[in-house]
Amino acid sequence: MGKQPVKLKAVVYALSPFQQKVMPGLWKDITGKIHHKISENWISATLLVAPVVGTYS
Repeated sequence: MGKQPVKLKAVVYALSPFQQKVMPGLWKDITGKIHHKISENWISATLLVAPVVGTYS
């Protein structure tokens, strides 16, 4: 039995050095995201901030 050549298809992903965007969605509307997190979890935020402020003062 002889060896038969096998055709391989490779997918190569590459980033262009001219078109790189590092985490653009993370910084979009950051103040709105922070406000939303605090307004939903204000009890947890208070319990986190109060000891830190108390210790600092």
